[in-house]
Amino acid sequence: MGVPAFFRWLSRKYPSIIVNCVEEKPKECNGVKIPVDTSKPNPNEVEFDNLYLDMNGIIHPCTHPEDKPAPKNEDEMMVAIFEYIDRLFNIVRPRRLLYMAIDGVAPRAKMNQQRSRRFRASKEGMEATIEKQRVREEILSKGGFLPPEEIKERFDSNCITPGTEFMDNLAKCLRYYIADRLNNDPGWKNLTVILSDASAPGEGEHKIMDYIRRQRAQPNHDPNTHHCLCGADADLIMLGLATHEPNFTIIREEFKPNKPKPCGLCNQLGHEVKDCQGLPREKQGEHDQFEESLPASEGEFIYIRLNVLREYLERELTMASLPFTFDIERSIDDWVFMCFFVGNDFLPHLPSLEIREGAIDRLVNIYKNVVHKTGGYLTESGYVNLQRVQMIMLAVGEVEDSIFKKRKDDEESFKRRQKEKRKRMKRDQPAFVPSGILTPQALGARNSHGSQVASNPRQAAYEMRMHNNSSPLTSPNTSFTSDGSPSPGGGIKRKAEDSDSEPEPEDNVRLWESGWKQRYYKNKFDVDAADEKFRRKVVQSYVEGLCWVLRYYYQGCASWKWYYPFHYAPFASDFENIADMPSDFEKGTRPFKPLEQLMGVFPAASGNFLPPSWRKLMSDPESSIIDFYPEDFAIDLNGKKYAWQGVALLPFVDERRLRAALEEVYPDLTPDETRRNSLGGDVMFVGKHHPLSDFLSELYKTGSTEAVDLPPELCHGIQGKLNLHEEAVLPDQIVYSPVPVLRDLTQNSAISINFKDPQFAEDYIFKATVLPGARKPATVLKPGDWEKSSNGRQWRPQLGFNRDRRPVHLDQSAFRTLGHVIPRGPGGGPYSNAAPPGNYQGNVYRPMIRGQAQIPKLMSNMRPHDSWRGPTPLFHQPRFDRAAAEPLLPWNRMLQSQNAAFQQNQYQLVGGPGSYPPRRDDRGGRQGYGPGRNYPLPPPSGRYNWN
Repeated sequence: MGVPAFFRWLSRKYPSIIVNCVEEKPKECNGVKIPVDTSKPNPNEVEFDNLYLDMNGIIHPCTHPEDKPAPKNEDEMMVAIFEYIDRLFNIVRPRRLLYMAIDGVAPRAKMNQQRSRRFRASKEGMEATIEKQRVREEILSKGGFLPPEEIKERFDSNCITPGTEFMDNLAKCLRYYIADRLNNDPGWKNLTVILSDASAPGEGEHKIMDYIRRQRAQPNHDPNTHHCLCGADADLIMLGLATHEPNFTIIREEFKPNKPKPCGLCNQLGHEVKDCQGLPREKQGEHDQFEESLPASEGEFIYIRLNVLREYLERELTMASLPFTFDIERSIDDWVFMCFFVGNDFLPHLPSLEIREGAIDRLVNIYKNVVHKTGGYLTESGYVNLQRVQMIMLAVGEVEDSIFKKRKDDEESFKRRQKEKRKRMKRDQPAFVPSGILTPQALGARNSHGSQVASNPRQAAYEMRMHNNSSPLTSPNTSFTSDGSPSPGGGIKRKAEDSDSEPEPEDNVRLWESGWKQRYYKNKFDVDAADEKFRRKVVQSYVEGLCWVLRYYYQGCASWKWYYPFHYAPFASDFENIADMPSDFEKGTRPFKPLEQLMGVFPAASGNFLPPSWRKLMSDPESSIIDFYPEDFAIDLNGKKYAWQGVALLPFVDERRLRAALEEVYPDLTPDETRRNSLGGDVMFVGKHHPLSDFLSELYKTGSTEAVDLPPELCHGIQGKLNLHEEAVLPDQIVYSPVPVLRDLTQNSAISINFKDPQFAEDYIFKATVLPGARKPATVLKPGDWEKSSNGRQWRPQLGFNRDRRPVHLDQSAFRTLGHVIPRGPGGGPYSNAAPPGNYQGNVYRPMIRGQAQIPKLMSNMRPHDSWRGPTPLFHQPRFDRAAAEPLLPWNRMLQSQNAAFQQNQYQLVGGPGSYPPRRDDRGGRQGYGPGRNYPLPPPSGRYNWN
């Protein structure tokens, strides 16, 4: 769910929920990489039972990454996905279940947002291509230098949608990957793996939640199961709270803003395409050894502990003297519900509630003031009490006018500060900065890119002399032409585009002025605000949406057909008399089929993923649904600054018209397209050591076509129905590799079968409460944790789940000493080439006075560079006395982050990230790849090189 700034707000308000992951890196022995043994205890000092992967959060960064070169083909993409899953598995190390969920066909309410995203992506891609070509021609016409244009097909990320050939191929590759790991990885030995691919309807995270809800309702479910969910969407936090499981953790990649991106024309850092001037890249060093390149370091992962968030919320939501019994579980449900008002994937946020303006805090304060009058909580197990919600909304409506005025005052104040800042920077900026060897350098930057021999020292000196000679001749008031020469006509008025203030779109609504409600409805809905009937219709649709979203989070999809039919939300003050509004939904609805959804969300530019006759409906002027696919569309910024924050004004798809048009082209589908257009289900995999393996083998021997109950005693308490799989992975049968660089599995012992969650009646209500027998986790927060900072020092997240761990620290003088002594090569971080401890003896290494007691002690823990065992894990290192030196940075964490680039490069092969080497069967008890198709063997490095 896209809730901009929600995670940033949450992590700042409740900082102790964040824990940095401890990741064990593969070791190297005699130049051979040794994979991590994931069967060993988790280095984070916590053991997880189940790991759930929201796969779309993995697929997108692996197929079109932003911080490194993109894969060259689909095979490299698949291998990148495998390696990403391996890394997550190494960090989490689940012991019972691995659940992989890919987004399937989404509910109609979600399709509106998917449609907006894909149309935007297509439009922005076309505009970027046109702009890139225009700038290229302009630069070349002026004699500029640009590298030759690469002729390669642009990867259309819209193919990551159910029903495409790419998603069908991804499902095949993941089935092969699971079988390979069950055969060869000791950490997967007793693991149950469930794959829910794109053919199974539902969003990935909601398929996971549906599985958890249904298993919780079974008598064999362990209420103390420790769940770990991987994903970067903000709604995962609220979904995790909605389960009421006491042990629930989210893992996500740590977001680091302002990562450098190269220019799309010259591939140089420091500017965008629009600012490119076609200058040749300067030689960085005598042999160009300091060439700037994209950072190759891996992103770090963080844990979000929802049990700690529950502690925060319990402290914040606890209310005294209530006329009813206080229940923290119900209060958390109300908090989740109130978060929906600031934004979600299905409804636009209310105009007066912006998360950056403290909207959630405002709602919580109003909730605590009004709940005494409501007589109870706002929600119960996913159902909303509209009469109580009305009291909250009307209380927000009373302060809407002041909210809008304060927003305008804050914006004006921010503009003034920015203008003053630009003036200061312009005033303090030097008139001329020499380049090359004469470029000013920061103190201590001995090995920086600027410390090099000038390529043309005579030219650099000439430029400085000419500038010094010409500067006194020009007065401060002299005007210059566009080419930099003084203007002969004296002072001229500065053009508007050269002014400090940036042009802003006109805001016709002006919410900060009186009459804002009338202007809002006139501009956004094209109706008069006095039209009570229309306003009532908008409010009713929004109330239905609130009920639908909460039901979706707590009970599952209430209706596959419902959607909010407007682009904008009403005001909080319009929520009058909503208690009697209906909140029931049509029962028995069914999702779209995959190709039908593609027709509903794709622009015409992505029609190549559809059958030819279906594609024609998007572009043929005579098509009955041609109005669904506009070539251009308006984007209403709606008071925002950037286009991505605006509202795409696309027409809504009429389901009846769409289905009627598709009936004529359904006969044109090929058998393969018909198969991809069908809805599927989940597939369960187990290895030969799993207790369920023999049971499944007997099912295939009998050949029974009827569904069989899954014995919970054989599968960690998991219950459901089993059906024979037509394309099953079976023991002693070859599993053919869909990726040419990977070998076939000729000695397979894994087995797969169709799996279906336990079924319940349509009107069954899953109780939103803590299960009997669940043990409350130990309290984590201490009195000092309620503050964001202590003793004036900025708060920092802890490393691992053990808060008593005391990592090794170095002070600033020690880092300065290491910077002088340790050579910094271009292939890795400053500590990647650290010498053995013996090199620090004698006069070579002389620590500063402040670090004298700590540095030799630290170096005694370092191992020789050729040791395959690597550095001692954090939780086995001796503790160091903090009294002698003030702790600043964990040494082990610093070493790990600095070595990230080196370690990642060691994994990459000559052929790029797509080269994924096979295993060799020379380790006892592990079965490797046998001879398969005659593909050339990959280079000797990577995960499975056991030599």
